[in-house]
Amino acid sequence: MADTRFLLFAWWRDRVDYRAIVAAFESHAALGLTRFMIGIGGAVLLAMSLCMSASPGGFHGPVGKTVATITAVVAVYWTLRWWLFSWPSETESLVLIACADLVITVSALTVHNHVYGAIATATLIIPGGYLLFLGPRALILHVCWSVASVLAVTAMMVTDESTRSGGAAGDYAFGAALILGMVAATVVALPVSHFGHWLLRRDSLSDPLTKLWNRRALDTFLPRYFDAHHRGPVYVATLDMDRFKHINDEFGHAAGDEVLIRIANRVRAAADPDALVARAGGEEFVVAGYLRDDPASVLAERLRYAVETTPDLPVPVTASVGITVFLIPPSADPHPSHYALRCSDIAMYEAKRRGGNTVAVTQPDTAPQLPRLTTDA
Repeated sequence: MADTRFLLFAWWRDRVDYRAIVAAFESHAALGLTRFMIGIGGAVLLAMSLCMSASPGGFHGPVGKTVATITAVVAVYWTLRWWLFSWPSETESLVLIACADLVITVSALTVHNHVYGAIATATLIIPGGYLLFLGPRALILHVCWSVASVLAVTAMMVTDESTRSGGAAGDYAFGAALILGMVAATVVALPVSHFGHWLLRRDSLSDPLTKLWNRRALDTFLPRYFDAHHRGPVYVATLDMDRFKHINDEFGHAAGDEVLIRIANRVRAAADPDALVARAGGEEFVVAGYLRDDPASVLAERLRYAVETTPDLPVPVTASVGITVFLIPPSADPHPSHYALRCSDIAMYEAKRRGGNTVAVTQPDTAPQLPRLTTDA
């Protein structure tokens, strides 16, 4: 149960990288199809609006006709926006979802026959499905809005004694059935789908052996440290195990895997709690984060020492550690995180040239050229 709570908490706190998800869809040539399918949702909403406008139980009077017109305009805009233009930004996506939620709810409350209105709330699933690209907080807001909408429309339906109730006045069982159906769709299906999508994505970003983040996660999360809202000096450290091939050759790959697992646990424990810790490949690890109290050399030495003192290994294992620090995002590369990784790699290879089991540090430098290596050990 504790593991389940931890997982749900991690899901809730996840800062969804909207651009990375969009980029993943684009890399698989899936954006066009996804845009088309999302746009169909707007076409369905338009068709429903036209049907309710033509129905005797649909929109009546000036207010109803105005709502019908606004709903149709929003539906057309939603459809054309997705079919004819590029993928929207995260902010625009949130605005689109909020507008769709508002229009659908107002339409459901305004339609003459309350039963029609209750059925219309089912279209709230359309914007809800797009929330796979956004975070759990946006999902919960949408779920709460959907439940409040169906409760309001159903209350109007079962308490209104006029013909607007469509014969459902006083039929609380029918109202409960409608509420349960909406709850099943929004409170159960949408969160489970969203959580499953997040879990599968998390699994794809994890190294199956060490349970650290993998190279794909490193490429996804590291750029966050170099965005416009960075919170201080950023460090990137690369650790490469010295002469690790000897372990695989002498003790076998199974023993080598066990050594990597133990080292990964030591590195994760030695790193700051909020640091990004990844297995970049083979016996190479990367640690990144914001530099706080300790200087870079002390932080790198702590990581090196953690590897050297890993207990219960068949033979002692050491690491060459290269670390680089940037006071502001480096300007030498349109992808500053790639530039930072190159700098830490160069430092790591310098530590290798010194014989291994040592540290090489690059000075904070904002010049376009690669930072100059110090002689810190």
